[in-house]
Order: sequence, then structure tokens, then C-alpha cells
Amino acid sequence: MSLLPFFQWCYDSAIGEAIRESTWVFPVIEAAHLLGLGLTIGAVLIVDLRLLGVGLRRQPVAPLAIAAEPWMLGSLAVMFSSGIPLFLSEATKCYYSFPFWVKMTCLLLVLVFTFTFRRHVTRADLTAKRPLLGRVTALISLGLWFGVAWGGRWIGFS
Repeated sequence: MSLLPFFQWCYDSAIGEAIRESTWVFPVIEAAHLLGLGLTIGAVLIVDLRLLGVGLRRQPVAPLAIAAEPWMLGSLAVMFSSGIPLFLSEATKCYYSFPFWVKMTCLLLVLVFTFTFRRHVTRADLTAKRPLLGRVTALISLGLWFGVAWGGRWIGFS
């Protein structure tokens, strides 16, 4: 089953067409999308660097993760609300873009990982007795977020 008809339907949507026809709408939406990504990465980094033992060593992991979560959720909302119109404006291009598929795969994996395993590790503060678990969790999280950022950056060049 090919997804191409769905991608073509998205491309032909009124929203996609309006974004493509405007000189300034795409850059404004993309700027919001990048702002959302920056805020997401910031919220992720503060917790993952703590899990790696690089920063905020005196701060317990659980309260730090709980404090960072609203920032991550808000910035994810910004990314989704801006990413969907960006996708609609170039859906057919995305269908044929390897970086797009890398980004979407990493995004799906990191969201599942973040809201299941990573959340369990940080909320239960399992790293106090098992620091290696925290380091591995942080490395997986950062690796997947890097895949999202890499894919997003390279969609424009494919």
C-alpha cells in the first residue's frame, strides 16, 4: 500500500497551496517550528545532561524532569502545530525525501521512548542507584533527537 495518494492529497490541500503561494508564510511557520525545536532540545538537554552527570549534579533527577516537562510539552505543541502546515506545503517532496523518513521515524521512536521508558527512569529517579541506566537513557534520547534535527535540517536539501 502506497502512501503517495495521501501525500498528494495533503499537497493539494487549500492550506498547502496557500502556504506555497505566499512569500512570507512558509518562513514564518518554519521560524516557529525551529523555535519549538530549540525549546524542546533545551528541555531535553537539561535533563539528559543531568542523567549523563555533566551538569546540575546536586539537583535530583526527578524534580528536574518534572520541572522541564511543561516546557517540553509546550514546545512539542508548537512543533506539531507548525510542522503539519509545513508538511502540507511540500508533502509530495517529503514522500520522496529520505531525510523526511529519518525524521519521522526518529520522532516516533523518541516520543514513545520519552513518554515511556525515559519518563519512568527520571520520575522514579532510578539513576541514583544505577547511574549507567541514566547515561544510557540520556544517550538514546539525545541520539534520537539528533536524528529528528538532522532529518529536519536535511529535508530542505533533498
